[in-house]
Amino acid sequence: MATLKYSRQRESIKEYLNSTCEHPTADAVYLHVKQEYPNISLGTVYRNLNLLADIGEALKITTPYGGDRFDGHTHPHYHFCCTTCGRVIDLDLEQLQCVNKEAGRNFDGIIESHSMMFYGTCGECMRKHS
Repeated sequence: MATLKYSRQRESIKEYLNSTCEHPTADAVYLHVKQEYPNISLGTVYRNLNLLADIGEALKITTPYGGDRFDGHTHPHYHFCCTTCGRVIDLDLEQLQCVNKEAGRNFDGIIESHSMMFYGTCGECMRKHS
């Protein structure tokens, strides 16, 4: 792969992803980065987010509620998606290596990793509706 040219805008996107636990959409990233770079386009933000995900410097999290979410924390971890508000939250749960072993039991190949999304109602939504 060719060397990636440095971009101040891409670096700003990456810094924002690394500084938040909110798992923002591309639109949310755009609104944040636009404060520092008023001329940045939404297309530039989308391209850079996808590039960061492709090169392993961000995670792209697809949710059933529309709009991919992005995470600057690329270490293996699990996510929870609220079925009420659509928010994505990191779960404090150790990586379950037994899942790889169990999945590989009847699989002709080597399973190296996995990703898992949990679904339900977040505490904030539960408090609002009670």
